[in-house]
Amino acid sequence: MYVAVLAGGSGTRLWPRSRGETPKHLLNLVRPDVTMLQETVGRMLPIVAPEDVYVVTNARHAEAVREQLPQVPPENVLAEPVGRNSGPAVGYAAAHVHKRDPQGVMLVLPADHVILKEEDFRAVAQTGARTAEYGNLVTLGITPTSPDTGYGYMETGEVIMTVDGRPVRAVLRFTEKPDLETATRYVESGQYVWNSGMFMWQASTILEEMRQYMPGLFAALTALEPVLRTSEEAVEIERLWPGLEDRSIDYGVLERSRKVVTLPVDIGWSDVGDWATLAEFCPRDEHGNALLGDAMAFGCRDSLVYSSGRLITAIGLEDMIVVDTGDAVLVCPKSRAQEVRKVVDRLKAEQRRNHL
Repeated sequence: MYVAVLAGGSGTRLWPRSRGETPKHLLNLVRPDVTMLQETVGRMLPIVAPEDVYVVTNARHAEAVREQLPQVPPENVLAEPVGRNSGPAVGYAAAHVHKRDPQGVMLVLPADHVILKEEDFRAVAQTGARTAEYGNLVTLGITPTSPDTGYGYMETGEVIMTVDGRPVRAVLRFTEKPDLETATRYVESGQYVWNSGMFMWQASTILEEMRQYMPGLFAALTALEPVLRTSEEAVEIERLWPGLEDRSIDYGVLERSRKVVTLPVDIGWSDVGDWATLAEFCPRDEHGNALLGDAMAFGCRDSLVYSSGRLITAIGLEDMIVVDTGDAVLVCPKSRAQEVRKVVDRLKAEQRRNHL
């Protein structure tokens, strides 16, 4: 089994802590001793050798990734000159795996997710690898715990096989971040799972599906293949990548392919997509407050107060988020945490690069 970690996200909903130069996956947001990237790779090392781990990241973060992951060979950190979404990132990793082992199975992982049940997850990964050997594109589907509108959903069909005692279901369709009414209907039906963004397939299988559904990307990967792991690789990537279409692997392949299946799992998963979600994974006081850094709360309940340096105090807050990073402050209700991306959009529009 090979692991491909996608470390290209920006974590805009965790602004102002997550920025362009210090994105979410390079930060120690959940655990004080390790970054999210280090945790993602570390949970796989009991069953995968470091030399079988690849990390796809933006070129400006490549050295930081290598510093954080000294056990991973430097050449396994694959630097994209420009981000082109998860489709090209997956293709880049698949090309490397395929060159080493054409039938090799790769586990695709976002660099910035939380998984609490790590032993269960490793067992699921091994089941997924065996399922992928039948030519399937395997998605890990999370059993919903609420009608969350921040996740994509997959409608599941009949059980098409059982592997290691786990049912493998057909995927009938994908829905990206439905409204609350639709999400509630999905959860109540029992026929939907969250799309975790974690996938397993043989390198040969995903490349063949790219040939059919993302021919422009496949052509670029074909041109890249002869120079992989040579001094010419970086030059060819610089030439090819800017011309690629910006497209996710979900939209580019999975929503079109007939080979997609899902393993419904319960592994204590979260994408920690915003401050409200992060608060759920932080130590909390007797009133449900998460106080991070030099922070104090008086008469507050179920709030998050975060300081990256100076003392921050809060009085009488309920279900609120307060984040201070020295050069920026965020204050919002927990219920509107996903709207933080609007701040980032405004900053981009106003070209306030020092805050991005």
